[in-house]
Amino acid sequence: MSKRIVIGVFQGEGEIVAATEAARMRGFTIHDVYTPFAVHGLDRAMGLRRSRLSLVCFLLGLTGLTVALGGQLWTHAWNWPLNIGGKSYTALPALIPITFELTVLFAALGTVFVLFLRCGLRPGKRPTFSFPRVTDDRFVLAIEAEGERPERISAFLKQHQATDIREMTVQ
Repeated sequence: MSKRIVIGVFQGEGEIVAATEAARMRGFTIHDVYTPFAVHGLDRAMGLRRSRLSLVCFLLGLTGLTVALGGQLWTHAWNWPLNIGGKSYTALPALIPITFELTVLFAALGTVFVLFLRCGLRPGKRPTFSFPRVTDDRFVLAIEAEGERPERISAFLKQHQATDIREMTVQ
């Protein structure tokens, strides 16, 4: 499904944050904001909730911990029990290195995989739009024009010092 959006290009991070807050206060639907680097306070200006990616990372770490301990205990105590120096089959200090490594591995790789899925990043995906200098020194605010007159959005962006304003259709 394609959407009509109006894009405004800004030169500074203060301008983009102010324009984003004002657009949200006026009731415009913000499609996205593109910046060359992380801008402090932009997530609040966009009205985004706190990310749940940290919870996903924690749960994936617990999964790695469970798999590591379960696999090692099953191997040492039931599948291939060897009496080494009279030590218990379930001596936890011997299991710590592999448990730590698998916990970190599951958490790191799983979080990156979930992030790519959530953001829709996949091989061969075409960019939403191509804008010169957006990854260099320009800031872009994209506002959805569905149910709104594009002229009204363009006037709003011009009022907030947008240097370039374009209307386009995105997927």
